[in-house]
Amino acid sequence: MTGGPQHEAPPPERVPQRPAGAATSDQGRPESLADLLGGRGGAIDATLPPVAFAAGWLLAGESIWAGVGAAVVTGAGVAVWRLRRGDRPRSVLIGLLAVCVAALIALRTGRAEDFFLLQLLSNAASALAWAVSILLRWPLLGVVVGAALGQRTRWRRDAALVRAYGRGSWIWTATYLLRVAVFVPLYLGGQVVALVATRVALTWPLVAAALAVSWVVVRRSLPAGHPGLRHPVEPAEG
Repeated sequence: MTGGPQHEAPPPERVPQRPAGAATSDQGRPESLADLLGGRGGAIDATLPPVAFAAGWLLAGESIWAGVGAAVVTGAGVAVWRLRRGDRPRSVLIGLLAVCVAALIALRTGRAEDFFLLQLLSNAASALAWAVSILLRWPLLGVVVGAALGQRTRWRRDAALVRAYGRGSWIWTATYLLRVAVFVPLYLGGQVVALVATRVALTWPLVAAALAVSWVVVRRSLPAGHPGLRHPVEPAEG
């Protein structure tokens, strides 16, 4: 006889399967590109100096000096705030430098709409850079995410990741082209207030949409069973 009633071992717990290509954080929860690339703070901060420029320009009877002064003061305030919350000094200084250069251009030409010329040119250059990076099989989305994950260039050894990042990068290329298509006619028409409104509308909302859509594109482009963005599959492992 046995010494007591026997108990069957409990059935093993079922581990939920994550979708193919899904990235997970160190705590095991699903991640998105918004998690990997940061929140919306930087995109929102970038809209404050142009808004201040338009406000100062209008309130002072369309004075470019007033608009420039308001923009530079606001840009400096944003820079101090970003440094205090722990943003990287280099990115903060680049943002402040962009405001100062835009202000100098407007002062030099005497046209308020030229405050937005640098933004227009940078979007055109960005669209070209993203498109070229895809054609060269160095998609910038992979460069950015790889840097955020500390992978350097390991992701480029994974042909599936290169292809997925390339498809996702086309989404970002389209966002820059959209901004150029909207900004150019407003800039040529000297529509300062409309330029500010579209700058705000096409900053964080468009970035949020690009993050969401490109994340879906990247995930669906990865083959079934791929371990995800954090785990590039090198040829020897495949």
